[in-house]
Amino acid sequence: MNAHKLLSLSKTELDDLFAKSPAGPIPDGVAKGTAIITPGTPFTPEIAEIINLFAWQGKVFNAQKGVLVNRITVFGLDAILARVDKEASWVDGGECIVLDYSQTSIVAHWVRDEMRMVGEKLYLGTVFWDKTRLIYFALQF
Repeated sequence: MNAHKLLSLSKTELDDLFAKSPAGPIPDGVAKGTAIITPGTPFTPEIAEIINLFAWQGKVFNAQKGVLVNRITVFGLDAILARVDKEASWVDGGECIVLDYSQTSIVAHWVRDEMRMVGEKLYLGTVFWDKTRLIYFALQF
């Protein structure tokens, strides 16, 4: 399994994969990010590529400190800090890794990401805005 394969899955398949996967360890280091918008459509890979080029490239985790920063813009700037911990998922109540921006970012104050390990060095995540589930993402370490 890799991030490219996740781009070919439908919303239902992504939900099933997320539900059956373990939280895995809190990762450490740089991860290449892939936004998964409109899952199951032919546009998903192209949208992911555009987002990766111009907006979001991934995340950099510091597991020891329990934080991360996002790599954003065409220049790969590190910005938008989040707290990282294991908690119950809003999706299904099972354990997941939560990326919480509520106390660390003015810009992303209403954002909560949840992720689980779906392959070797590969995490599948979902993004919430307030309590509304928006999109998916993949992180490849």
